[in-house]
Amino acid sequence: MSARPGEPAENSRLAFSLVIPCYNEAAGLPELVRRCNYVATEGRGEVILVDNGSADDSARVLESLLGPPDGAGRDGVRWVRVPVNQGYGFGITSGLAAARAEIVGWTHADLQTDPADVLRALPLFADADGRRVMVKGRRYGRPLADRVFTAGMSAFETALLKRPLRDINAQPTMFHRELLDQWGQAPADFSLDLFALYSAARCGFTIRRLPVVFAPRKWGVSSWNTDLAAKRRFIRRTVDFSLGLRKSL
Repeated sequence: MSARPGEPAENSRLAFSLVIPCYNEAAGLPELVRRCNYVATEGRGEVILVDNGSADDSARVLESLLGPPDGAGRDGVRWVRVPVNQGYGFGITSGLAAARAEIVGWTHADLQTDPADVLRALPLFADADGRRVMVKGRRYGRPLADRVFTAGMSAFETALLKRPLRDINAQPTMFHRELLDQWGQAPADFSLDLFALYSAARCGFTIRRLPVVFAPRKWGVSSWNTDLAAKRRFIRRTVDFSLGLRKSL
């Protein structure tokens, strides 16, 4: 069960709240925090890191860099802790529950996409319809096999759900927080990216794409994209979730 997103703080002047779930990312956290400090300061926003039930030293490293969980943090970056991992989506919604800005969203902790991409996303909200906009990354620089996989899943979801759903897992994902009040019960696993994009399209949001470089992973290993068997499990879970969404149409 996902956490209920909180209300933005009264008179908040934050430009954005960016959530980054971290699962066993201890080695890369010093670099991630350094980049997030820059993003928060430069963009006048906040970054919320989520220790998503990590089994490594992530919590200890985060505390040494940012102070205790649920604290004020440092230079616009703070962190919350999920004691037991309940899924990628649960980690993100736990961070969203602590978010204070009107524009909210998430990206990944592995630095394959740069947290600073959010600074280029913000101008895409700067018009009269900014409350009805979702900004999604459009990835470049990925291996051919990954591009083929993404294209196949995009075509399947688009045909099944009758909405243009492309590069579903690209980051960052940013939107006005009023979408949180419209999307209902969010999934706790990797289906959250699909659920958010589909919810935005169903609610009439304009989807604006931001080109982002997808860099090689520097630290750690993927928690799902490890081999063909892992991809099959991912596809099976996604298809099951998508069929459930299809029934709701």
